[in-house]
Parts: sequence; C-alpha cells; structure tokens
Amino acid sequence: MSFVKGSPVLAVALILSPLAAAAETQVPEEIVVVVPSPRSEAPLTVKTNPKAPRQPIPAHDGADYLKSIPGFSVIRKGGTDGDPVFRGMAGSRLNILLDGQTILGGCGGRMDPPTAYVFPAAYDRVTVLKGPQTVLYGPGNSAGTVMFEHNTQRAGQAGTRGNGSLTLGSFGRNDETAEVRTGTEDYYVLANGTRSQMRDYRDGNGTAVHSSYLRWSGNAALGWTPNDDTRLQLSAAKSDGRAAYADRSMDGAKFARDNLALSLERSNLSPLVSKVEAQVYYNYVDHVMDNYSLRPFVATAMMPTPAAANPDRTTTGGRAALGLDLSDATRGTIGVDFQNNRHTNRNAWNQAVVPYQAMARTQDALFRSAGVFGEVRHDVSDASRVIGGLRLDQWHAEDNRATIMAGMAMVANPTANQARNEMLSSGFARYERDAANRASTWYLGVGRTARAPDYWELISKESATTVSAFDTKAEKTTQLDAGVNYREGGLSGSISAFYSKIADFILIQSNVNKGTVMMPRMAAIARNVNASTWGAEAGLAYQLADNWKLDGSLAYVRGNNDTDGVALGQMPPLETRLGATYDNKVWSLGALLRVVVAQNRYTANQGNIAGQDIGRTGGFSVLSVNGGWRRSKGMLLTAGIDNLFNKVYAEHLSRAGSMVQGFVTTTRVNELGRNIWVKANFAFD
Repeated sequence: MSFVKGSPVLAVALILSPLAAAAETQVPEEIVVVVPSPRSEAPLTVKTNPKAPRQPIPAHDGADYLKSIPGFSVIRKGGTDGDPVFRGMAGSRLNILLDGQTILGGCGGRMDPPTAYVFPAAYDRVTVLKGPQTVLYGPGNSAGTVMFEHNTQRAGQAGTRGNGSLTLGSFGRNDETAEVRTGTEDYYVLANGTRSQMRDYRDGNGTAVHSSYLRWSGNAALGWTPNDDTRLQLSAAKSDGRAAYADRSMDGAKFARDNLALSLERSNLSPLVSKVEAQVYYNYVDHVMDNYSLRPFVATAMMPTPAAANPDRTTTGGRAALGLDLSDATRGTIGVDFQNNRHTNRNAWNQAVVPYQAMARTQDALFRSAGVFGEVRHDVSDASRVIGGLRLDQWHAEDNRATIMAGMAMVANPTANQARNEMLSSGFARYERDAANRASTWYLGVGRTARAPDYWELISKESATTVSAFDTKAEKTTQLDAGVNYREGGLSGSISAFYSKIADFILIQSNVNKGTVMMPRMAAIARNVNASTWGAEAGLAYQLADNWKLDGSLAYVRGNNDTDGVALGQMPPLETRLGATYDNKVWSLGALLRVVVAQNRYTANQGNIAGQDIGRTGGFSVLSVNGGWRRSKGMLLTAGIDNLFNKVYAEHLSRAGSMVQGFVTTTRVNELGRNIWVKANFAFD
C-alpha cells in the first residue's frame, strides 16, 4: 500500500492498531448507521457521528457523507466531489463551515465545491441546522447550515489516546484514517490524517465509469486549557487530491488546501457574560483542471491541444461573539463576523508550449462582507420558549475582468472594474413547546434571509442580455418552518416541513442561444425569477426488542418557477429509506432499502450553479446489507454489500455524461454497481 504526503500519522496509527484489542476507549456505539436517528431535543437540528461506519459507504468527501441525511441529495459528477443539495437548494444557499470557518472553491465549473475539501472522518461531529432559523453563522444560509467540527474539550487527566480506521472495498477502494491526542489538563496536541483512493468503478451493467480519485488530508491543533473556562487553540490543515470526472472534458488534477486558524473561548466571565469566543482564519485553495493527466488526451475542435486551468481562492475571515445571561429565563448571543475572498485564474491553452506554471495569475473578482448579529432565547415557561435573531451584512463585490470569453472569442467586459455595495438583512423567530410529559416538542418558525450572488452567479455566467452577469440581484427568501420531534420509550421520530417564497431567485439556464440563426452561440446565463418551494422530511425509529431496531425516513420537495410558470429545476424526487438492525453489542446484522420514485417534473436546461435539468428519470430501489463484530470496546469490524442486486441506476440530480476516450457515454453518470466493503475501527488509550 502506497502512502502519499500527509500520511505519516496514518502509518504510526496503523503500527499501533494491535493495541486496540485491549483498549478501553469506546469506538462508535452504533455498529453500522443505516438511517440517522432523529433527535428530539433540538428542533430543526440533525447531529451525526462521521466516524461511525455507514451504509451505503460514502465517498471520502463532505457531500456524499451528507447524502445519508434525509433531505440531502448530491449532484453527481463521478466518484467524488459532488455538489450537496438540501431541499432542492445548492451552492451558497447551503452554508458549509469547518470548525466555524468558511471555505470556498475556485473552479468556475464547480469541480471543487466547499465539500470537496471536507474529509468527514477527520471530524468528530456533523451538525445540520435546517432553514434560515439562525443568524449566528454567517449570511445567506437560506437552505441551511452544515458544521463539521472537532471536539476540543479540556482533558480530565494527562495521557494519550487515539482512534482510526481502515476500509477496503470493491474497485480498489481503500481508506485509512487515524487520530492521536495527547496532553494534560493544561494543554493538548491533536493530530489526524486521512487518505482515500478508488479506481474507476463499474455500474450494474459492468460498464466502467471515469471516476477514479485519490485524496489525503492532515490536521493538527495545539491547545492551551489552564482551567475549565479557558481554551486557546492554534490549528493548521493541509490537503490535496485528484479526481476523474465523467461529466466534462477536463479532470481535477489538484485540490490543494492550506489552512491556519486561531481561536479563543472564555466562559463564566461575569453574571452577565457567560462566554466570549473569537476566531480568525486563513484558507487558501489551489485547483488545477486539465484534459491530459487523468485521461488520454484526444484533440477536439474545442480543445485541439493539451490545456489546463489553475484558479485559486484566498479566504480570510473572523468572528467574535458574546454569550449573555440576561435573566434567569433569557439568554442571548451578540457578535460580529467578516470575510474577504480573492479569486484569481490562469489558463494554458497549450500546456506543452506555455505551461500554466509559467504564467502570471490574473485577479478576476474580489468579495468582502461584514456582519453584526444577535440571537435571543426566552423561556416563556418550563415547557415553552421563543427564539429569534437579527443580522445585518455589508456586502462588497468587484468585477476585475477586462475581457470575457464568449464562445470562441474574447470580448470586452461591459462591467469591467465595477463595484457593488449592498446592505443585506436577515432574521427569524421561532416558538417551541414541549408536551406535558416532555416526550415531544413541536415548533413553528418564520425566517427571512437575503443572499448576495456568489462568484459562480456573478462572474462565471453571462446575463440574458450581455456577456456579464455582474448586475444579478440579491436573492430574498422568506420561509415558514414547522414540525414535531418525539421520543418516548423505544419509539422516536420527527417531522419537519417548510414552505418558502423566494424573490429574485437566481436561476442558472444553460444552452441559451445568444448568437444568430446562422452562427449560434450557446451560453449559460444567470437571471432572476420568483420561485416557491415546499416539502418535508420525516424520520422514525422503533426499538422492536432489546436487540432489534427498525428505522425509516422520507424526504420530499417540490418547487415552482413562478415567473416562467414551470417546474423549478434541480428538484430531487421523493425518497424513502427503510432499515432494520439486529445488534447484541457483540454481533450485528442490518439491511437498508432505499426507494426513489420517478421524477417527472423538470424543466430542461434550468437549475443552479452546479447543474441543470436533463429530463425525467425513472424510479429505482436499492438493497444493501451489512454485518459487524465488536471484539472489544476498542475494536469494531464491519462489512457490507451495497447495491446487493447490482442495480443499474442514475440519480435525477446528476450531470450529463461526457465523451471520455475509452469509456461509454451515458445520459447521466451511472452509480456504482455491487460494492463489497469491510471496515475496521480501532481506539486506544
């Protein structure tokens, strides 16, 4: 097995893995998660453990991990780096945070969404906050907020502990993860590493899909905890990878990320101030795409020579917040945050003659935002509470492009050197009430958020009338959220429903003819429309007996383009998951049935920055099975077969297949056929 840069931590942990047999540190409680269990204590919140084995086994990126949570879908491109979609909303409508930090991709064609730089197994928890029902974590989160986080609690005593995993599977899949933490009550050092690799997979017909990838990451943190109320941490991260794509004429040859962050938390400062937290961070992503390193080069009319593009993005930001105990019944948080990001690019149209490495970078866009926010919770009684918040953001954007590529010609940019400044406001209010026996909680909330257009909507697309979309309006979302969570005895469940009206929804429309009848020129444009969406997610878990558990979930969303009077593009179909598990804490058996109905509502060539509708899709069902053996508290072995019956299928939210030399071109990117995998989790003190 080969190791790449970033792997030494993995090697050390694998050497130590035999110690796991006698370890006392607990590995994940659930042997294999098939349907994430609902949690009744937090309305509109889903929390999961990314270190736990799951079925189906996710690709080693953030988007495919999120796909296991009801309401999430992924716009598929190949084996990894898909774009996450929640309730039919993609792109910057879904806020992705890594330990509170914003990370943004560089590729104008969304090869590298933020989740492409997320390695789930490197984190301790994933939290999803649904809808515009918080103002604490940045602007524009109209669909929701996803937080990947590390645990950084003060150690109870001096010592060293660690955990890791090794996964092997079909199509050359192999993943290694390891984490080691050492320290005393006064300090800690945390280091973890991940590596994941897979060859081109095959669909249910045995047809190869251009989809191979290799990814690795390394994270380290040094913390100072002089007492229970203080934590100062310096952290760093580095990662890279490569990925083949079945949906386009180029592949991702580089996905490098460099990160530095400094954070401070101080609790119990006074009867009024319960907590102070502050953070500053730096994120740099360096992405390369080309048509020769991961596929045979074939000259075409559009790309007659080996070509490469090298965009990058530098994001700096920070946040400071105060937690306040305003009274026995009222608590609040006030704070400020800011973010700056700079995007540059360089292109080599003939890498053999003038390589991109020898070219100077050209800045094409600059974005800045600064916000102030406040959120308050008031306990009306022991059983009911009101939660609300407001935020105000100053947004600034600059168009630094002198020229724009329009088809095969370079033309002057009509918005060159223009700047935009807007004040954007957001807010929400929610009422929650517990039942008399505290077994259930129901809630009703309304939220409004204004989302500024992102890089892919302002810079990467044209408008309906010019070659620049820099004048695209900000998007305003008003959403009603309602639901109930229930937990009593062996039965738990949740239902969350929403209705949303979106003014100036930023629609991306592809294959628009902006040429003439004699000389057509097809373009992708951004334009504002009015839209509405509604839907729901439901989950149910029942402990049938001491060792038997049944799980189920359902997710549905529907959207309308009210301006055009057609279906809103890129809406996922109705999906349900049914799971059954036997687990006696030593041995386990489980099965997962995923059923997706046909999607007949679509509007061809309309959608979002990550993809547009292709056409209708038929329904499908996929059965997967798993088993596990817990040798000790520190050793867990699991195995599974995904897509047991080798079903041939493609997701509705999928990019169209592209011509790749040596591969069959399909309408959509077909999913994996039968996939057999085995995973070992270990932990040691």
